[in-house]
Amino acid sequence: MLDFEQLLVLLTLVSGGVWVFDRFRRRRRSPDAAVSWWVDLGRSLFPVILAVLVIRSFIIEPFRIPSGSMLPTLAAGDFILVDKFSYGLRLPVIHQLIVPVGDPSRGDVTVFRYPEDPAQDYIKRIVGVPGDTLTYRDKRLIINGEPLEIERLGEWSGDDAFNLLRERLGGDWHEMMVHQSRDDRQFTFTVPEDEYFVMGDNRDRSSDSRFWGTVPRDHLVGRAFFIWLSWNGGPNWSRMADVIE
Repeated sequence: MLDFEQLLVLLTLVSGGVWVFDRFRRRRRSPDAAVSWWVDLGRSLFPVILAVLVIRSFIIEPFRIPSGSMLPTLAAGDFILVDKFSYGLRLPVIHQLIVPVGDPSRGDVTVFRYPEDPAQDYIKRIVGVPGDTLTYRDKRLIINGEPLEIERLGEWSGDDAFNLLRERLGGDWHEMMVHQSRDDRQFTFTVPEDEYFVMGDNRDRSSDSRFWGTVPRDHLVGRAFFIWLSWNGGPNWSRMADVIE
């Protein structure tokens, strides 16, 4: 079954073909000649579909957050915008890099194609870039021998099982949370070339690189930067129009 991106490319090709066909035939027929409905529809839709394809493939793409693995940064029902330009321009469907622009950084909240099933999109925070040696011990990240700065903020939403913390990663602070009684799955790992290590901000309730490995560079879709709507059974006004940190 076609996914939305494949369907969009197919519609662009079909409507574009109709547009070219109409332009070619227009030179040979009378200006007053009747036009078939499918020709009129195709040539009308082509510029709209092409614009959507270009914006979605190269500039900005919307996504919806399905779970709480990125709490407190992102909640289930958040609708976000993802900057697809910052990691380079890739062709739709085949994902071939055509214009390198920039590299992902530690601390980026990124959407990527799940390595074990590229048809699924996941969202996590990049905590390790190529060459980094990561250690996770006592629920604290150590990168290249330097423990990250953390500050305790209290409990998460009144639940004393969860500690709400601030963590300094990539030069910027972001909020994260840990469960007091969950095992911290200690590890030490060196990130391979062209791979990225990702973790959820809800550290003890996230399926991430600790379980299924690193994310290849060509699986990265873009950097999440804005919550434009939050709706989970109703509107959550406090989360709307938030910048993602």
